[in-house]
Amino acid sequence: MSVAAPATDMPVTLSSPRIAFALGFVGLAVCAAVLSGTLPIAFAFATVFLFAGPHNWFEARYALGRLPARTGKLWGFFLVSALGIVGLSASYAALPVAVSRISDAQLGTSVYAGWGTAFLFWVALLVWMRARTNPRFDGGWVWPAACLACAGVWLNPIALPMVLVYLHPLMALWLLDRELARSRPTWRRAYWCALASVPLLLLALWGQLRDSPELPGTDQITLAFAPNALSAETLTDHAGAWALSSVSPHFLVAAHTFLEVVHYGVWVVLIPLVGMRSWPWQLKAIPAARRGRSWSRGVGAVLLFGLLIVVTLWVCFGIDYETTRRVYFTVAMLHVLAEVPFLLRMV
Repeated sequence: MSVAAPATDMPVTLSSPRIAFALGFVGLAVCAAVLSGTLPIAFAFATVFLFAGPHNWFEARYALGRLPARTGKLWGFFLVSALGIVGLSASYAALPVAVSRISDAQLGTSVYAGWGTAFLFWVALLVWMRARTNPRFDGGWVWPAACLACAGVWLNPIALPMVLVYLHPLMALWLLDRELARSRPTWRRAYWCALASVPLLLLALWGQLRDSPELPGTDQITLAFAPNALSAETLTDHAGAWALSSVSPHFLVAAHTFLEVVHYGVWVVLIPLVGMRSWPWQLKAIPAARRGRSWSRGVGAVLLFGLLIVVTLWVCFGIDYETTRRVYFTVAMLHVLAEVPFLLRMV
């Protein structure tokens, strides 16, 4: 699952692992941008169907391999992380129902602002707790920063959910950089150069689609593979067209799909390539599984349950794609939040 790190004095050629890794990343990004721009509905349909479940499974498997077998002095950090992940995910899923029962529109937006405030102070608390563990750093700045961000949340309560929609796919890129720093430090410079392709491709999509009046959805591929399964309205709503009415919906959907595909590629291909020292089913590489037979069986049961969820998602997508997609992206806030403490522990 991994490639041996090259020696520091190895000449840089196209066949060197770090250059091949960087070129592979750029190739993935270019293909994602081209397909997202030309076939937005069909490509969004195919990528979510194929990779939404598997990428979560790989993410969980990677996290299990990096978590310590015992929390020790970090029990407070993990407790706050777990409470925030579960509580914020459950409340986020309940937000649409709560807002729909409130007749006052201003009060309804205040509910979103309240969730955003809780999220920001949860992140601030995690950063502060992380700053007090090795390697230590000055985390006092996080509280005024959180207060300033909260002011912005109350000025525009919808802004934070929109930021999370587009920021979350980029967190995988940061996690990949931290993994390279840990296991492939000589690859980081090539990776940083390859990362420049992401904003450049977004600019290319903007230049190509900024004047596109509407989202295409009647191409032959869409009609052949996703008839009545995924409406353009669903995609544009999730991409934030309802809040960004002055921006081309074609560009918004293409940009979001592009970032999601890069996110999927990082978790399904790139992080396993550089970060996993064993095959995913080899439980001895997971610290918690080495605590004893019962722990090993428990970890195995968690991974098997994850595979069952992947298969269930595929079946549900096949039966009712649009409903399943809506439910999935609501519940997906769970793994979005889980990446925050995980990333902090890798800093």
